[in-house]
Amino acid sequence: MKKQISFSTQGQRADIGDLTIYRVLPNRYADAVGPFVFLDHLVPAKPSSGKPTREDGTGAHPHRGIATLTYILNGEGEHFDSRGNHGKIYSGGVQWMKAGNGIIHDENLNPDSKTGSPYIHAFQFWINLPSEIKKQDPEYLSVKADEVPNMHLDDGAGWLKVIIGQFEKLVSKVPNYHKQYLYHIHLNEGKEFHLPTEKGLEYAAVVAKNDVLVNDTKFNAGDFIEFDREEGVIEICSRSGQAVDILLFGGEKYVEPIVAQGPFVMNTMLEIAQAYEDLYSGKYGAIDPKASSQA
Repeated sequence: MKKQISFSTQGQRADIGDLTIYRVLPNRYADAVGPFVFLDHLVPAKPSSGKPTREDGTGAHPHRGIATLTYILNGEGEHFDSRGNHGKIYSGGVQWMKAGNGIIHDENLNPDSKTGSPYIHAFQFWINLPSEIKKQDPEYLSVKADEVPNMHLDDGAGWLKVIIGQFEKLVSKVPNYHKQYLYHIHLNEGKEFHLPTEKGLEYAAVVAKNDVLVNDTKFNAGDFIEFDREEGVIEICSRSGQAVDILLFGGEKYVEPIVAQGPFVMNTMLEIAQAYEDLYSGKYGAIDPKASSQA
């Protein structure tokens, strides 16, 4: 039996400078899917000038209590933070940062200088951390495109990449503190993919490219889809005459209290107050401008 679709939405505009962004999660229907509490979709964009969209970052800002994950479908992403970490990924790559007990970071998002593609297309997720992990020091990991586990689907249907979690024998390098998953599924025209779901896990999807049929309902690029909590099958079909891309994500429900304010996601208001106090007292450090300029 196919899972029922609870709702779908396109998200709200939340542009950063000249980057067109739709805030997909949270929305008026859902605050979280499993441990995922936030999702921004940077829709495909082509800078008219042909120059980098940002040369000075999207704006340095703090985080605490979460892990951020940026998945670049097209373009290149460059990361800097107040712990001295620096990394650059290109189309198909992943950047993961555990904010832990507090960090300041910034990102540059530009066209892919390796492939020459002028388009930028990316997703950023916030993943809520267990309370004990929120107390730990920050960490950073970059995963190159060829390091992302992937497999060809049967009968030439397409391929599947494991960004977070596990699928069959494929296991992501990204640390996992919950039972959670994030898959990128690419289906060739006229093909389909079936995923049996697991009891106790929450499931959602966001359409990355072109129209797609999900459990017999048509959705457009940019649509966010949440499924009910019953067991069943998720059926994804490409029937629009084009190949489609869709991200499927979710996991175990986060069972601890959640208190979110600005860039901080903690378990109590007292912890939120402490997060701001530590920020204003300089405990998160600062990004070294010399390191940024020399990169």
